[in-house]
Amino acid sequence: MDASIRKKTLRMLSNGIYIVTSSSGARHGAATVTWLSQASFTPPLVMAALRRDSNVFRCLTESGFAVVHILDRGQQEMAQRFFRPTAVVGDTINGEPFVPGITQAPVLKNAAAYFECVLRHTCTLGDHAVVVMEVVDAECRAETSPLTVQDSPGEYGG
Repeated sequence: MDASIRKKTLRMLSNGIYIVTSSSGARHGAATVTWLSQASFTPPLVMAALRRDSNVFRCLTESGFAVVHILDRGQQEMAQRFFRPTAVVGDTINGEPFVPGITQAPVLKNAAAYFECVLRHTCTLGDHAVVVMEVVDAECRAETSPLTVQDSPGEYGG
C-alpha cells in the first residue's frame, strides 16, 4: 500500500472538532478530539479515540466521567487552545472558563453545546484508545453549525 495515498484517503473521512474534558480528584484533562461518533441509540452511546498518553485519557479512565463539547464553526481559536497541554488557572482550563457538571467533569462555559458521559468500555489497541461512553446529560446553548476538520487549517488523520 502506498502510504501517501492511504493518508490522503483516510483524511477524506468527515470529522468534527470537539473538546473532551475530564477530571480525577484535583487533576483536570482537556483535549481537542476529531475521532468521535454516536454508536448507539439505546442506550445513547458515543465512541471516541483518545491518545493513550494524554492527561484527558488518564483522568477519564480514573474517574469514569467526561464531557464532550461541540464547537461552532467560529470557535477555531478555542479548539486550538486544547491542542496544548492542559493548564488550569483558577476557573479556567487553557484560558476557557469552566464549571463542574453533574458528573463533576469540567463543562466549558463558551461551548455551543455539550454532553456529559459515563465511561462504559475501553479498547486500547494502537496509539489511541477507543472509549465508549454513555450520554447522561446534554445541553444545547445555541443553534450552531458545528466545527469540522474541513473548516480548519489543520489536518489530522491518515
